[in-house]
Amino acid sequence: MSYPQLLTPEERLADAKKLLSLPRIVVICGSTRFMTEMNEADLRETKAGKIIVKPGCDMKSPHELWSDPVEAEALKARLDDLHRAKIRLADEVLVVGDYIGDSTRAEIAYARSLGKPVRFTHPEVDPDA
Repeated sequence: MSYPQLLTPEERLADAKKLLSLPRIVVICGSTRFMTEMNEADLRETKAGKIIVKPGCDMKSPHELWSDPVEAEALKARLDDLHRAKIRLADEVLVVGDYIGDSTRAEIAYARSLGKPVRFTHPEVDPDA
């Protein structure tokens, strides 16, 4: 007698997206120095009928929410966790900008470890190219 294979959480999420007829979900990654470019990519991808998720905070710009260095460090850790959750949710990753720093490099590696396709606005910066 054979038993049915239980679906992984990832497979259940993919099935739920299909059942809900959700458009493709794209997460935008990259240095927050490219927020203007991220907004442009958001517009273009949205116009193409995709759901976009991207960084919501630019901690390189001054703001009262991260003016205290201790609180800023804790917030950065939470935002990194949140962005990894966005990568897990997404169907694909779009890396914006002509520079790849350590955080973005880690996000690319994480996405690829999950089998997510990764696209680049500047393919020459692909660390695996």
